[in-house]
Amino acid sequence: MSGAPRALDCRGRPLSLGGAAALFGILNLSPDSFYDGGRVGGPEAALEQGRRLAREGAAAIDVGGQSTRPGHAEVSAAEETARVRPVVEALAAELEIPVSVDTYKPEVAWAALAAGAHLLNDVRGFQGDPAMAQVAAEFGCPVILMHWEAGFAAAPGDPLPRLGRYFARSLELARAAGVPAGRIILDPGIGFAKTGEQSLEIMARLGELRSLGCPLMLGASMKSVIGRALGLPEPADRLEGTLATTVLAVSQGVECLRVHDVQANLRAARMAEAVLKFRR
Repeated sequence: MSGAPRALDCRGRPLSLGGAAALFGILNLSPDSFYDGGRVGGPEAALEQGRRLAREGAAAIDVGGQSTRPGHAEVSAAEETARVRPVVEALAAELEIPVSVDTYKPEVAWAALAAGAHLLNDVRGFQGDPAMAQVAAEFGCPVILMHWEAGFAAAPGDPLPRLGRYFARSLELARAAGVPAGRIILDPGIGFAKTGEQSLEIMARLGELRSLGCPLMLGASMKSVIGRALGLPEPADRLEGTLATTVLAVSQGVECLRVHDVQANLRAARMAEAVLKFRR
């Protein structure tokens, strides 16, 4: 792993970074999520799923109520809040690990953080609605800022400098709102407005994003880039491909991984880390 181990203070809940990869277990509450849409059911089923992810070794639970798959249906902030708030409140009260809310709507972010969430995961990197940065500053919470840039897939040339420019804007928005760089994790947004080739190249060069000075997160679990590479149209068939991306990320010092299957990915990550201790 990259750098000295440290604990990120998530509103009183520590998240260990830099010693071993921290796995965020995905808890999707939207009925149209690309992989597990509609599987969780009501709040009690969602709570049990969160418990299971924690038992499997998740370092945090990432709760989302709005699908962001290609062609997703937008839902109102009120509906998204109704989906996530009771689950976030229950998980935050019961579990000892941080609970993250995956949203790009400031109203949803505020409600979830008020209900006890510990981190904010903004897939639009503070560039969808500037109020997101204000919410993060108000609650003093760490944030995951993802790259999602319209037109990126059609832009020619090396994708890494363009990611760098996007993140520079996100970091400036954070700074202006009073969110310190020490609370920020960056996610290159695999599959978001990117071609399959761009996503593969970014995963091959994750270590280059280290120059931005923030911990990194990879969220490639079960995504279509894996399906295209392996000829697997069904997301449920992409576990082995996901495990490969986990090992590749760990080998490049990525601190956080956002995954659906915590147990399998945790074992893959820990095995990779055991081997990498002997790298010279």
